[in-house]
Amino acid sequence: MYATFWALIPPLVAIILALITKEVYSSLFLGICFGALFYANFKPVETLKHIFDDGIVSVLSDSYNVGILLFLVFLGIIVALMNKAGGSAAFGEWASQHVKGRVGSQIATIALGCLIFVDDYFNCLTVGSVMRPLTDRQKISRAKLAYLIDATAAPICIIAPISSWAAAVSGFAPEGTNGLMLFVKAIPYNYYALLTIAMMILMAVFKLDYGPMKLHEKNAIEKGDLFTVKESAQTGINTEVVGKGKVIDLVIPIISLIICCVMGMLYTGDFFEGISFVEAFANCDASVGLVYGSCGGLIITLLLYIVRRVLNFKDCMDCIVEGFRAMVPAIVILTLAWTLKAMTDSLGAAEYVAGLVDQSKGTFMNFLPAIIFLIAVGLSFATGTSWGTFGILIPIALKAFPLGEGGSPLAIICVSACMAGAVCGDHCSPISDTTIMSSAGAQCNHIAHVSTQLPYALTCAGVSFVTYVVAGLVQNAVISLITGLALMVVMILIMNHFMKPTFGLPGIDKKSADAVDNG
Repeated sequence: MYATFWALIPPLVAIILALITKEVYSSLFLGICFGALFYANFKPVETLKHIFDDGIVSVLSDSYNVGILLFLVFLGIIVALMNKAGGSAAFGEWASQHVKGRVGSQIATIALGCLIFVDDYFNCLTVGSVMRPLTDRQKISRAKLAYLIDATAAPICIIAPISSWAAAVSGFAPEGTNGLMLFVKAIPYNYYALLTIAMMILMAVFKLDYGPMKLHEKNAIEKGDLFTVKESAQTGINTEVVGKGKVIDLVIPIISLIICCVMGMLYTGDFFEGISFVEAFANCDASVGLVYGSCGGLIITLLLYIVRRVLNFKDCMDCIVEGFRAMVPAIVILTLAWTLKAMTDSLGAAEYVAGLVDQSKGTFMNFLPAIIFLIAVGLSFATGTSWGTFGILIPIALKAFPLGEGGSPLAIICVSACMAGAVCGDHCSPISDTTIMSSAGAQCNHIAHVSTQLPYALTCAGVSFVTYVVAGLVQNAVISLITGLALMVVMILIMNHFMKPTFGLPGIDKKSADAVDNG
C-alpha cells in the first residue's frame, strides 16, 4: 500500500465522514485508525502502537506543534481577559458607531485580515477576537465571519513577502537560489490567493451569498440567529463582563500582541545578532516566535488591567482557566489532524503524488501549471497541510523547469501553482489547522464553517484552474489575471442565481438586505 492511492484513503475517509455526520472528532479518529490499519497490515497490536507511538505521542512531542498549542492557549487567555475586562464590548460599541452596516463590517474584517499578514495562525485568532463584537452587532453570521477570517489568513500570508509563509517557501528553494526573490516573483501568478481576495470584496460590496452560507446569513438577518447550527451557541469563552473597560483595553493588548509576535519571530531569526530584517524573517522559527510574542502580549495585558484596576488579580487568574478551556476543542482537533497527517506520511502519500507530477511532463508541458495546481489541491485537501504540500511539489516543479538563464518561463508559474493549490486545498479541508483555527477565532461550529465555505472555495478553485491554463499558454501574469477576474464575476453571478441554500429555504432578497444594511 506504500506510495499508492491507498495512502490517500485515510484522510478521505475522515473528510467524507465529517461532512456526512457533522461530527469532526470521531471522523478524524476513524481516519487515523484506517491509516494505522493499512500501515500495520491489519495487525491489531501494531495498529495501536502506530496510532499512539508514531501518531499522537509523536505529534505532541514535536516542539513545533507544542509551540502552536501554547500559542493557542496564550491567545485564548488574552481573549478571555479582554472579554471580562469589557474591552471587547467597548470596541463593539465604538465600532458600531463608526463602521456602518453589514458591508462596512465585512470590509473592516477583510482589511484587518490583510493587515495581519505575518502568520496565518496569529491572523485567525486575532481577527476573530477583534471583529466578533462588531459583526455580532451587525447580525453577520459566525459562519460568514469564519469564512472572512479563513480567506484572509493563508491567502494573504502566501502573497506577503514578510511572513512565516515566505520563510517556509524560501526554505524549499534549491541550493544557490534566492528563495525570497523566488517567492516575490511568484506573487503575480498566485491566482487562488488574488482571486479569493477579489471574491470576498465583491460578495461583501454587492451583498451576494449562495449555498449553505445564504441560509446562515438569512437566519442572522431575519431571526438574529448567528449560528444556525444550534450546538454552536456554546462558544466556550465566558462572555461575562466584570470590568468597565474602554476601547484601549482591547487596542493596547492587540497592538502589544502584534509587536511582541513580530519581535519574537525576528528574535528566533537572529535579527538581534546582526542578521538583516529580511533574512531574519526567512530563517525564523514561527512556532517559537509566536510563543514568545503571545506570552509577552499576555504579560502586558495583565499588567495593563491590574495597574488600571480594570480587573482585580483574582479575575485575571480566573481568565487563565477560562482561556485554556475555550481552546480545548481546537487543540483536540489539531492533535487529531496532525496525527492523521502522520498516518498519510507513513503510507507514502508524498511519494505517490510526486510520481503523478513526474508522469504529467512531456505532452502536457503548457498545461502543467494547471495540472500541478490540481494535484496540490488534492494533496493539501487530503492531508490538511499547505506547507507540506508545497514542500513536496516546489522541488519537483523546479526540477522539471529549472530557474536561471536558459530556464523555462514556466518555472515561476509552476511554483506559484504549487503554492496556490496548497492554499486552496488547505482552505477547503476540514482537517486543515488553519480551517480549524478560523472556526475557533469566529467561535463557530467547525463543520458549519467547512460546509458554508466549501462552495466559495471551490468556485475560486475552478476559476483558478482555468486561469492557470491561460497562464501556461500565454505566460503573461496580467492577461491571465484579467481573464480570471472576469470569469470570477460571471461565476459568482451564476452561483448566486442558481445555487440555493440547504433545506430549500429561500435566499435573502435585496429589499431585506438593504433594510439590514441601512438599519
